[in-house]
Amino acid sequence: MPATVGDQNKASAPSWNSYKQSIGDRTGLFRALAESWSITTALNVGSYLDLSPSTSIPSVTYVDTDRRAARYFANHDLVMSELDGETLPGAATTISFLPADFLEPLDLADAAFDLLIALYTGPAWDSCARYLKPSGLFLANSSHGDASLAALDSRLALVGAIHHRDGRYRIDRDNLARYLVPKKPESASAELIRASGRGIAYTNPAFAYVFQLRG
Repeated sequence: MPATVGDQNKASAPSWNSYKQSIGDRTGLFRALAESWSITTALNVGSYLDLSPSTSIPSVTYVDTDRRAARYFANHDLVMSELDGETLPGAATTISFLPADFLEPLDLADAAFDLLIALYTGPAWDSCARYLKPSGLFLANSSHGDASLAALDSRLALVGAIHHRDGRYRIDRDNLARYLVPKKPESASAELIRASGRGIAYTNPAFAYVFQLRG
């Protein structure tokens, strides 16, 4: 039987599997995080369709304003089918989606999450720090200045640098003093970073960084 227009539209609708073709599969990143720290709840802001946190974390709340993301997460059967065979034991027990702008207050309790995820989004730390538990983790990169702002925040301590090579992720938890050293010290200004919306260049860069909120 020929495919109908509706079937064709469903087949072409964006999903996690199609999104991975452009950003790569980050499943290994969250496996590495789960092996290093005990993480039960996570908040992924600016998530779009990246479902990879749910492969390793029991409860994840995704936040985005994109209507395609809202349609995707509303299709529970599709979400679960894409996670089938991809999850660690105990992962993906709760998957929630908020169609919201994370720069504005979210309908979430303060200090509710073990992990705040901000990859290629921002400036999430300024607006979403309130949702992280004491001693919780903040995963960020330098794309929009989040990691650079976190590096200047005395409430946070660097606890890991994440490297990505040949599709594999590795967390360096040793010799952390060699990371987040600006090539130009004068660029390490929160005011300048917020104004530019970009991270600063470091002498020894990593794919992303893990910070811990001081308890």
